[in-house]
Amino acid sequence: MRFQEELKCKSREQIWNEYCGYLDLSLPDYMYVQHHLLAEQLKLWSESRLGQTMLHGQKPKNSEELRHMLPLTSYRDYAPFLLPKPSDGLPGEPIIWIQTTWEGGLRPIKVAPYTRSMLDTYRHHLVTLSILGCSRKKGDIRVKKGDRILYGGAPLPYATGLMPSLLSETIAYDWLPDPNETKDESFSQRIRDGFSLGMQGGIDYFFGVGSVAHYITENFIRTLSGGHSSGGSKTKVSPRLALRYLRAKSISKRDKRPILPKDLFHLKAFFYTGPDSRCYTRDLSEAWGTVPLEIAAGTESTCIACETWEHNGMVFFPDACFYEFIPESELERCRFDPSYTPRTCLMDGVETGRNYELVISVLHGGAFMRYRIGDVYRCVSAGGNSLPRFIFNDRVPSVIDIASFTRITEAGVKEVIELSGADMGDWLMKKEYNSQNRPFLHMYAEVSPRALRKSAVQAEILADHLAAYFRYFDSDYSDLKKMLGMEPLQITLLKPGLIAAYQAKTGVTLPKINPGVLDINEMLQFEKAYTFRDEEVVAP
Repeated sequence: MRFQEELKCKSREQIWNEYCGYLDLSLPDYMYVQHHLLAEQLKLWSESRLGQTMLHGQKPKNSEELRHMLPLTSYRDYAPFLLPKPSDGLPGEPIIWIQTTWEGGLRPIKVAPYTRSMLDTYRHHLVTLSILGCSRKKGDIRVKKGDRILYGGAPLPYATGLMPSLLSETIAYDWLPDPNETKDESFSQRIRDGFSLGMQGGIDYFFGVGSVAHYITENFIRTLSGGHSSGGSKTKVSPRLALRYLRAKSISKRDKRPILPKDLFHLKAFFYTGPDSRCYTRDLSEAWGTVPLEIAAGTESTCIACETWEHNGMVFFPDACFYEFIPESELERCRFDPSYTPRTCLMDGVETGRNYELVISVLHGGAFMRYRIGDVYRCVSAGGNSLPRFIFNDRVPSVIDIASFTRITEAGVKEVIELSGADMGDWLMKKEYNSQNRPFLHMYAEVSPRALRKSAVQAEILADHLAAYFRYFDSDYSDLKKMLGMEPLQITLLKPGLIAAYQAKTGVTLPKINPGVLDINEMLQFEKAYTFRDEEVVAP
């Protein structure tokens, strides 16, 4: 039944309970749903060829047996089975295969199968997002046919490309533009199309990855204020928006500020997702006149969580995946002892103020079981019978994800350095934020004494040199500068042998990727007293 038909034959209360009733579940009831659906999934998974291979013939019946029999998994465990896109041997029949970046140039893509039941659940949750996005209180339903969605997601075969086709099965939205109808167009052209369509009929919803939403917003502001055009000089404007534009132009001149999207468009809802999205919250809220709601979604996991009108953290849908959580203390132990098996807790064991890596078992015939997707969430509210709420924190410490456009790992950096032939010694790389709260890659690199004497110039040259090879190695890296509006790689030069000397003195082994802030600061303080022979040459 389409949503418009449901509105005619069901009460608002019935519809709210159908799509948003999970918010009122007690924690014991939530866990009952989780365990019940996991038991159904385990029967499918353990009898499939994939499950039998990974379980070595065992057949767990519940979460306790599963956690005992199956170690935590990563995509490497599934790659030999899934990359050929088999038509059988899976827990459920794949209807569509979704893909995303894996590890840049080392392993370009990973794919995930979606069953019909997974797609139906995904669609149900998208309707939930539509309702919650424009609600101002419990039971408030403002969704209607013909609402217009400014879309900042990628087309199929990426997961965001499912949104228009799935929602269209239930709600007749207008997409500005439909990414799957314009998939052959460039990203810039799709922005121009979105602006043009928005000016013709208005915008009700805005969805995008945080960095992309910010880029689109900046582009709109430049166009509205007379800069380089997104819509082009021939953009048609509806009479209603033309009047708003004239009024906005007068106000912007009076207040000496640019014309903002909120001056023309009155959003019902604004959604964003992805790493670093919260870096843009203030700017996006000011530009559009509404605070974005955070949602959590992924290639392997589907859509799993969203905020409500209260803006106090996301609640995970109980019927998308079975959730486990690795506490941050366990993650840190794993970084320094790769052989250690981290312990997990379930949704009823998380604590307020703690960070956790999410582990998922995809329900409804999904392929992934006890799967580490590499996302870290912070629990902002837990206790009693209330459902825990979370915000997205970042990727796991061993991965640097900048604005959802590139994933930097130790192996990837080593490959880039080797390809470039850069004259440098040991190195560390960390994700940091500038004064505008924008993320960037900060490399701390040991160089020769000769290079140190020209440090200001050498750092810039080395950054340009390595950036060229990052673009060659990882095609998504080339979009970072455009998305961030700044150079994504900055380099601090270190004295040769400093890292090894600091580690020897402190007994601390620094991880190559994302070492701690205190360790970096102490190492830089240590460098001031550290001396080296001037004739020393750092081996490449």
